Amino acid sequence: MEKILVGKGGEHVWLQARYGNRHGLIAGATGTGKTVSLLVLAEGFSRMGVPVFMTDVKGDVAGLSMPGIKSEKIDQRVSQIGMEGYINEPSPTIFWDLYGKAGHPVRTTVSELGPVLLGRILDLNDTQIGMLEISFKLADDNGLLLLDLDDLRSLLTFVSDNKAGVSRQYGLVSTQSISAIQRALLTFEREGGTGFFGEPALELPDLLRTDLSGRGIINILAADQLILKPRLYSSFLLWLLSELFENLPEVGDLDKPRQVFFFDEAHLLFEDSPAALRQKVEQVVRLIRSKGVGIYFCSQFPDDVPGEILGQLGNRIQHALRAYTPRDQKAVKTAAETFVANPGLDVAQVISQLAVGEALVSTLQEKGVPMPVERTTICPPRCRIGAITPEERESVKARSPISIKYDKTVNRESAYEILSRRAAEQKPETAAPENKPQDKTGERGMLGDLLWGTKKRQGMVEAMAKQTARTVGNEIGRKVIRGILGSMLGRK
Repeated sequence: MEKILVGKGGEHVWLQARYGNRHGLIAGATGTGKTVSLLVLAEGFSRMGVPVFMTDVKGDVAGLSMPGIKSEKIDQRVSQIGMEGYINEPSPTIFWDLYGKAGHPVRTTVSELGPVLLGRILDLNDTQIGMLEISFKLADDNGLLLLDLDDLRSLLTFVSDNKAGVSRQYGLVSTQSISAIQRALLTFEREGGTGFFGEPALELPDLLRTDLSGRGIINILAADQLILKPRLYSSFLLWLLSELFENLPEVGDLDKPRQVFFFDEAHLLFEDSPAALRQKVEQVVRLIRSKGVGIYFCSQFPDDVPGEILGQLGNRIQHALRAYTPRDQKAVKTAAETFVANPGLDVAQVISQLAVGEALVSTLQEKGVPMPVERTTICPPRCRIGAITPEERESVKARSPISIKYDKTVNRESAYEILSRRAAEQKPETAAPENKPQDKTGERGMLGDLLWGTKKRQGMVEAMAKQTARTVGNEIGRKVIRGILGSMLGRK
């Protein structure tokens, strides 16, 4: 039976592979060791052949791609826990990035995202989301592909220009709402969200890969910049979960998960989210277990995750919480109440006394029964703890098996091209502009006007020329002078 060694309390504490799809929570204050626990679990799943997807908010999760560095402190921890066969080694990794800089571009199409999640990204109200739904329905009925923001912008312009006809067929169209959506798209584009939409779109099987040795590939999404735009961050993750839920087949309970997700800064998934969207997340978390997918949330406080979802998380790793404020004291109480009681452990008291690298752990054991909470010294990961250099990141990207597939953008015919062509065909031909002589006086400035004159006033040069011409008694001389000055004045 495969399992992951989490650490050691009174005895070794394990996470059983067969219950890895029962979801989990890693919580604790900043600097208490949450990232190390996350690395240990990710490595463990990868070694047993389970692909992993995780977000890298601070840049230190990328250390999974590099072997760890031997140190006396780590050797002491390995000996204390009794980790057999411990070696420093990297895990197979693929880097992703919505902006295409720190990893392969992650793209989806506007159609695949859908009007509800797109409306959440753009911070639209219900009426404006309704306009999006009308636009998406119109596109579906007319075979208009919505791949990128140019397609969506062209479609919204078409809806606005044909307001009467669209309103009769699909419902009342508000030009004010259309304008508000267009303005929101401009803001989204300015914040760098353009690259999120387009092709080639992400294909889910590429997140379910194993390497040649049978290890699960760890897919790391660079989120250090993405986290600055919480709505885009959370909406992308919710879209990804929804896609997995809708496309993966039912498999029931397996000996190990088909895939595991780790979501850092989990509170961003639920902040300011409408009730309907939260219900969707709850449904996905509850039912995606039967698809063989495990979800692990990582956040500072247990109550960052809504209660209806928190109740679905069977595996818990709780690092220290400092009860300095009423908010902290409430979080300590919540954390203590969510564990199976251990008669020899006062959770509410111990939770604020845990050292860095220690945690209160409870995992599902035989028949899915959670073990009593145990004060546990967490294992050290085999990989590097910390960030990697840009050169090391580029080296990992260069070895990636999917770089040829995603690194180059494809732009096929879609709504933008079709609607632009229709508009050009319907536009009446305009008459060619007449060739009018240019007024060159504007190019000469005040000094030029004084010397050469204007249409209304004679210039000094012309006046002197005429005076000279009058003094020349010879007809040939007059013609020569007139010819020279005529060319200078642009006349014939």
